[in-house]
Amino acid sequence: MTPGTPRIAVVIVTYNSAEVLGGCLRSLLDGSRGVRLEGVVVADNASKDDSLRIAEKASGLPLQTVQLGRNAGYAAAVNAGVEALDIQQLDAVFVINPDCRLHPGALAPLADALRQPGRGIAVPRLTNPDGSLQPSLRRTPTVRRALAEAVIGGDLAGRIGTLGELVTDPREYERPGAAAWATGAAMLVSTDVIREIGPWDESFLLYSEETEFALRAADRGWALWYEPASVVEHIGGDSGVNPTLAALLIVNKVKLFRRRRSTPAAFVYYLAVVLGEGLRALAGRRTSRASVVALLRPSRRLQKLAD
Repeated sequence: MTPGTPRIAVVIVTYNSAEVLGGCLRSLLDGSRGVRLEGVVVADNASKDDSLRIAEKASGLPLQTVQLGRNAGYAAAVNAGVEALDIQQLDAVFVINPDCRLHPGALAPLADALRQPGRGIAVPRLTNPDGSLQPSLRRTPTVRRALAEAVIGGDLAGRIGTLGELVTDPREYERPGAAAWATGAAMLVSTDVIREIGPWDESFLLYSEETEFALRAADRGWALWYEPASVVEHIGGDSGVNPTLAALLIVNKVKLFRRRRSTPAAFVYYLAVVLGEGLRALAGRRTSRASVVALLRPSRRLQKLAD
């Protein structure tokens, strides 16, 4: 981070986001108080609704649109948005979902956090539309955590020390600190990190791309920092109710673990995830039934996103 007022650009990934994009764009001016907002890129994955028209009509923002021409996935759109920027003239890039709303001054505490040596990614406190906390911090994926979450569930495991991957204890969100990774809905990424570790991994299409990026940055010595003084409202996606997307989330979670760990550990992790989703499928959860099918039958896995 260079001395003086931080120079920040924003990349928003859209796909049929007309219902939420306007609110996101309107929040950027107040949200960028205390920093220099150098650019806003809306990277669109071939939306069929009015997303592009809404973006192009936004006023008061240094905005440009990038059209990918197909639904290429979240990582591909992030990469396209970053490529449209001159990162040599920036200190950081704020990657954000269109269903997010920045609270006034949200970017400045994140930029200040990145001034500390070794910090490469900064994430805000995420809230639900009703103002309640939206747990967003994660611990490093391990076989032990996968087994714990399979048996007792992610919510409870997250509250027992460091047993779970998802940090669910509200007290952990009251103070700043480092985390292994965090929900990719809103994250400020130093341009030093972007230059050093390269683009986001597009092979994930959707889900786990932010995990892979954060863990790859950590491999190079860059920490992810949580800063609760920055607040962003996140409406949230539909992976919790859409069986196809839920299955993709679970498959990509296993895929990433397999890439980073030994074959025996990856196999046990896979079995733990199958166990957890299987138990919830027996309890009647539709998303878990779809996840079990995708885990056991690779031919049924989603290979491309719908256009």
